[in-house]
Amino acid sequence: METTQMTEGGGGGATGIAAQMEVEAFRRLFPLPFYKRHLLESVRPDARALDYARDTTISLGPVASADGSALVKIGETAMLAAIKLEVMTPSKERPDEGSIVVEFYMPPICSPMVRPGRPAEVAPVISKQLLDVIRSSGMVNLKELCLISGKASWIAYLDIYCLNADGSLFDAALLSAVAAFTHLQIPLVSVTEEGRVFTVSSEQEEKTKFELVNKEKRKLSLSSIPFPLTCVIHEDYILVDPTAEEETVMETSITLVLDTLGNLVSIYKPGGVGLASTEIMKECITRTKRRMQELKTILEESVSVMEVD
Repeated sequence: METTQMTEGGGGGATGIAAQMEVEAFRRLFPLPFYKRHLLESVRPDARALDYARDTTISLGPVASADGSALVKIGETAMLAAIKLEVMTPSKERPDEGSIVVEFYMPPICSPMVRPGRPAEVAPVISKQLLDVIRSSGMVNLKELCLISGKASWIAYLDIYCLNADGSLFDAALLSAVAAFTHLQIPLVSVTEEGRVFTVSSEQEEKTKFELVNKEKRKLSLSSIPFPLTCVIHEDYILVDPTAEEETVMETSITLVLDTLGNLVSIYKPGGVGLASTEIMKECITRTKRRMQELKTILEESVSVMEVD
């Protein structure tokens, strides 16, 4: 039997590096066969089991100038969400409601796939998905954004910036939006004798001669909070929380959103091969339920940490 002998010059190490380069070359040239080898062992190249999501963290309040903000990381994917509230005149159709505007940004620094001067094609798609889910879930009661019926209400500008894109972008974006609304502190508002509504800073609170409109209403009472999970599928294999590479290699992708009451809020499936069976869909829903509980716990822990601080 032949053996490889290590020399003082590091020949064994060089052999190891060469072998690693061969693996990486195979991975780049034949990505699907590379992944199939791992799927047969029910493990992924990053050592995760197929049904394990990446480490997820939520940091509340990273943007001091925003009324609510959050930084979310799912593996290497990172999202920064910030909310700015402004007073507006409500529409005649909904005089006692405020409104929400969502913008999702993918600057060139987040991925080599995004080129300077050319907006990412997926950005407006994710913006619309986010707004649809926030509205349809009923997480934010728009009536709580009303200040004076028919005269003044809040418009919440939610801006989400993708700082690093490595798969499951919608999942991280929605989680950052939920966290930012959880952190949201509504500014104090007063009304002049002429009926003009203006915000009052904490420094001005004791000095203003006008009555504060919303002194007891500084937080939103969120309900039916939506939590997402993206799965990629190859044959009968389901991989949760895919990386960017996994999303590219696998033939089918599906994103599900469940709220904290267990209701199915949204199913999004871009083009590609259809699902093989209803059993796969049921399994995706089961895994989304488990992920929803995980994310709910992570969000609650982040709130607890901030309250202690």
